[in-house]
Amino acid sequence: MPALGAVSFWQQLKSFVKRDNHFADYSVNEDNLNKKIGDLEKFKGDKKELEQKLGVIHTLEENRMAPVKTLDDLATLVPPQNIWLAKVTQTGNSLRIEGVGRDNIAVADFMKAIEKFEPIKSVDLVSSKKTEISGITLQLFIFSCVMKKGF
Repeated sequence: MPALGAVSFWQQLKSFVKRDNHFADYSVNEDNLNKKIGDLEKFKGDKKELEQKLGVIHTLEENRMAPVKTLDDLATLVPPQNIWLAKVTQTGNSLRIEGVGRDNIAVADFMKAIEKFEPIKSVDLVSSKKTEISGITLQLFIFSCVMKKGF
């Protein structure tokens, strides 16, 4: 009988060793899966960051030509025989327009045209004074404009 008990003991011991090996395999598999999950989370974070950067690039590309188009459209508002622009400066959402007009009426009409211009939110007359150029009396003017967002 003692031999039968020893065989049974060895079989149980063998069974425990097999189970222990299976648990070790599961532990290794769990560690591998956790590592892959960590890699996947890092990939998701990198993907989100790249999508944000692509969004910024897309927005910059869309807005790249906006100032050029705005100035081109502004140039179409200038009556060629009555107004001559000397300087146009944009700083943030502020636009400063300096020029010379044939008279007060031409300057006032130009100011009204600018007020109706889509990118412009408001126009203020900073100064207007008579000046003489080549013996002709003209009206020197400066406008300060606030632009709408997105322009």
